[in-house]
Amino acid sequence: AGRVGGRHGSHTAPPGTMDWDNGLDSRRADVHRDGITSIDGVSHDHGEHATNRRRLAVAFAITAVILVTQVVGAVVTGSLALLVDAGHMLTDAGGLLMALVAASLVLRPATSTRTWGYLRTEVLAAAAQAAVLLAVGVYALIEGVRRLTDPPEVASTGLLVFGIIGLAGNVAALLVLAGGRSANLNLRAAFLEVVNDALGSVAVIVSAIVIATTGWTRADAVAGMLIAVLIIPRTLVLLRQTTRILLESTPAGLDLEQVREHLLGVPHVQGVHDLHASQIATGVPVLTAHVVVDEECFLDGHAPQVLDALQACVAQHFPVAIDHSTFQLEPPSHADHEAETHD
Repeated sequence: AGRVGGRHGSHTAPPGTMDWDNGLDSRRADVHRDGITSIDGVSHDHGEHATNRRRLAVAFAITAVILVTQVVGAVVTGSLALLVDAGHMLTDAGGLLMALVAASLVLRPATSTRTWGYLRTEVLAAAAQAAVLLAVGVYALIEGVRRLTDPPEVASTGLLVFGIIGLAGNVAALLVLAGGRSANLNLRAAFLEVVNDALGSVAVIVSAIVIATTGWTRADAVAGMLIAVLIIPRTLVLLRQTTRILLESTPAGLDLEQVREHLLGVPHVQGVHDLHASQIATGVPVLTAHVVVDEECFLDGHAPQVLDALQACVAQHFPVAIDHSTFQLEPPSHADHEAETHD
C-alpha cells in the first residue's frame, strides 16, 4: 500500500501509489504567535487580515455615523431624496458590517472539520455585497424613471448641508479603506460600497445646487440614474469573480492545458489525469493531479525527486503560482484497478 503526497499535505491513498509527507502530521493545526496555520501545518499569516479588519471597523463606524446624520436630516428637512440616500446608506452599512464579520472569521484557526478555516467567508461576503449593490443600482434606475415623471418637492438648502456632511464622511472612509482595497475581494467589495456612498453624496449635493439655482427638481432623478449606470458594471465584474471562486472554476490566468503540458515534460512522467485547480480565497489557489510515472521510480528511489520537480513546476512556471499542490504518484499498472478517472 502507498500514500499520496502533496506540497502541503498528505493522506492515505489506494494501493500502488506513493506519498512523501515530510513529517507534516506532527505539525497539524499549529498556532504561531503571528499567524494561524491550516490543519496541515501550512502557515497563513494573519497580520494583514488583522489590519484589514481594523480598516473595515473604522469605515463601518464612520458610515454608521453618516447614516444617523442623514436620517436626522431627512426628518428635519422633509427631503425624500435624503431619506432615500439614507436607505441606501443603511444597505451599505449592512454590507460593511458583513465584511467586518467575514474579516473576523478569517482569523479563526483551521480545524479537522474546516481544514481551510473560514478563508472562504471573504468570498461569500463579497458576493453578498455585490448582489446588494446590484439590487440598489437597479432600484435607483427604476426610482429615477419614476421621479422623472413625478418629481417630488425637495428642500434644497437642507439637502445641500447634509449632502456635504455625508460626502465628508465618505471621503474619510475611502481614505481608511484605500490602502487595502486590493488585498482581497471582501475589501474590494467594501471599498465599492463606500464609493457608491460617495457618489450618492455627490449626487445629492449637485442636485441640491441645481434645484436651488434653477428649480429643476428632476436633477435629483438624473443624478441618481447616472450613479446607477456607473456602479452596476463594476458590481457585475465583482459578482462574476466571486461566482467563479464559489463554483471552483480554474483560477483566472491559469491554463490547465499548459500545466498538463509542463507536467508531462518532467522526467519519468508518463501521464497526467484528474487534474483540477481551484481557488479557496484571494491568493490561495490549489491544484491536485494524478501523475503516472515510470515503474522504476518506486524501486530505485526516484519518486521523491519527481515529486519535487512537479511541485516546483506549478509553483514557478505559471502566472498563478500554486504553493498548495497535491500529487498522487502512480505506476502504469495502477490504471488496471483505478476508479473512473477524469481528464
